[in-house]
Amino acid sequence: MAKKHEPPVPQDMMPKHIAIIMDGNGRWAKKRGMPRTYGHVQGALAFRKLLRYANDIGIKYISFYAFSTENWKRPDDEVHALMDLMRKYLKEAYDHFDLRTRFVLLGDEDGFEPDLRKQFIDIQKDTDDFEKMTAGIAANYGSRHELTCAFRKLAEQVQRGELAPEDITEDLISQNLYTKDMPDVDLMIRPGGEQRISNFLLWQCAYAEFYFCDTLWPDFDSKELDKAIVEFARRTRRFGGL
Repeated sequence: MAKKHEPPVPQDMMPKHIAIIMDGNGRWAKKRGMPRTYGHVQGALAFRKLLRYANDIGIKYISFYAFSTENWKRPDDEVHALMDLMRKYLKEAYDHFDLRTRFVLLGDEDGFEPDLRKQFIDIQKDTDDFEKMTAGIAANYGSRHELTCAFRKLAEQVQRGELAPEDITEDLISQNLYTKDMPDVDLMIRPGGEQRISNFLLWQCAYAEFYFCDTLWPDFDSKELDKAIVEFARRTRRFGGL
């Protein structure tokens, strides 16, 4: 049995929900004279290792930005490679049921080819009862699109007379987002040197702490995650108060 890792800070100081923008795969590959697709392969390996580590140290919710609605604009060969990686790792997820991790798609499943769409539907159904950790996979995701869809759904309910405008609350909006079964983000991490959130979980990050680092995603390991968590624990969260 693998040795269980200890969390870097006491459990009551740990973030409940971590969100990660997996950035830097292409640059990592370019530095090594390799194609961008090779960087995505290595990035997928980093994702798998970090998912297991996060599960081991007691993270309850973790969300990964895997593929944005804007990423469809990338070269066809890169998009195809990313879709194939998703197929591969969704299939391999069944080999890791010991993690008791529930998988949730954060994104529009209708944008995928039928076989990949079915994989996303199946993994969510087959892990729905798992309670140790929830992993949100943001694929074909854009936060503005998510919010637009939620507002449109509520507007349609008002139009049909099923909902009064004054009954629309922040909680009701949250319940119409992809993350409806997840708490707001506590810690947003972006490796890769950029300092922006790129249309990721805008509503859910209202009071998140942000952690940026220069490490490219394929090199982002358990030690890097520990650094982010330790920094999070040092900060005082006021949520708009004093």
